[in-house]
Amino acid sequence: MNILYASPFDLAEAIKAQKLTSSEVLAFFLGRVKQHNPALNAVVALDIERAQARALAADEAVKRGESWGPLHGVPMTIKDALCTEGIVTVGGIPECKDHVPKANAIGVQRYIDAGAIIFGKTNVPFMSSDLQSYNDIYGATNNPWNLERTCGGSSGGAAASVAAGLTPLELGSDIGGSIRTPSHFNGVFGHKPSFGIVSQRGHLPPGEGILSGVDLSVVGPIGTSPNDLEKALDILVAPSPEDAKAYTINLPPARTTDPTKLKVAVWADDSFCPVDSEIAAAINAAADSLEQAGALVDRNARPDINFEKNHLNYTHMLMAAMGSGMPAAVFDMMKEIAEASDADDFSNITLQARGISSSHREWNSGMEKRAQLRASWATFFNDYDVLLCPCAHITAFPHDHSPDMIARTHTVNGETRDYMDLLKWAGLTLNALLPVTATPIGVSSEGLPIGVQVVADYLEDKTALAVAKMLEHYHRAFVPPP
Repeated sequence: MNILYASPFDLAEAIKAQKLTSSEVLAFFLGRVKQHNPALNAVVALDIERAQARALAADEAVKRGESWGPLHGVPMTIKDALCTEGIVTVGGIPECKDHVPKANAIGVQRYIDAGAIIFGKTNVPFMSSDLQSYNDIYGATNNPWNLERTCGGSSGGAAASVAAGLTPLELGSDIGGSIRTPSHFNGVFGHKPSFGIVSQRGHLPPGEGILSGVDLSVVGPIGTSPNDLEKALDILVAPSPEDAKAYTINLPPARTTDPTKLKVAVWADDSFCPVDSEIAAAINAAADSLEQAGALVDRNARPDINFEKNHLNYTHMLMAAMGSGMPAAVFDMMKEIAEASDADDFSNITLQARGISSSHREWNSGMEKRAQLRASWATFFNDYDVLLCPCAHITAFPHDHSPDMIARTHTVNGETRDYMDLLKWAGLTLNALLPVTATPIGVSSEGLPIGVQVVADYLEDKTALAVAKMLEHYHRAFVPPP
């Protein structure tokens, strides 16, 4: 069996059938890391001895006729924002460079309970708060399609590792496109679950031992096929330990797996956040493939929402969520900026300052605005099964680590754009807490991957995944970086 780019679940079955050993699969991926990671800098910490011991234990268990679960003996890496027992977890934060958690994040533990072996950690930006993956501890991670380009963030090391075949599966997190944008930039599949169905406990920040969750933030799988994502999601979905005594989470099945019964809306471009022409063309081409397979495709249908107002609401709620963990000096500075701003000032720094320093009254007002937006999305999904829209308005761009993030720019269709525009398409769907499967659909003229958000109604994750499978079958499957 060829190990490279094999399904992690097929690898587990091969290990349990004694066609492969866990030890040789681990040795294979460690060899891939040794060969390719120096150029990528995607895997930033290794736990080789313990992984080898667990692989031997997995092989001995097979000989005794035991099964650890659907990931029995499968080695994998984990995003460095998710705590791993006994393995340094930095989260891109210099003060945490020697932080070794005493317990696993819940999502990590669920992978382990299913039989997985964690052998390494993958790079993130400082506090997982950038759309590039670099920090003062580990440096920058490169894109396997073009080393001069970013792999994205904050699950950039995770997506780059999957794309380069350094790991068969990953676990990412997303509060601002952090699963979807790296998946788009690296040409892999990633699933942003419906908010609240996968525990985020053990994410750094806020850190080990923090029990309360962060608004908007989700944890989800990254892989090379939507089938693997669905199986991984089945492992990850569960109520919090405190709630598990009272209920379980049973996601509804996909609305359809038959493209002739599928209703697709397409939102490939918008004047509020114009999209690179090649990305818009790729999204329309993907819709064409579904249409040729028999789907009803509507390129004009939109939820009854205002994109710009959604972005204002999303930015406010995002900054309120992230600001709660910021140092007091930063909070005070942002409060001063917000109080000194004009009411009609909607610049990026002012929007961030208002969100970070918002009162509980303002936060409640933002929650109601979001609830109204969510109601509009729910009405929209009465008529359409999924929406196709961009993960981001640009493909992977050259590394830009200039310290003032807000002052950064990039070029789209010949026009200079604000760096923070990267949040607009991600926030469009994230603000409504919707499930999204980021799906590779093409390659640009520069040889860079292009992905699409496959968006479904809240808690209908299986529908998003089902349509990703259709795109994989009728349009484009995962293609390794050259």
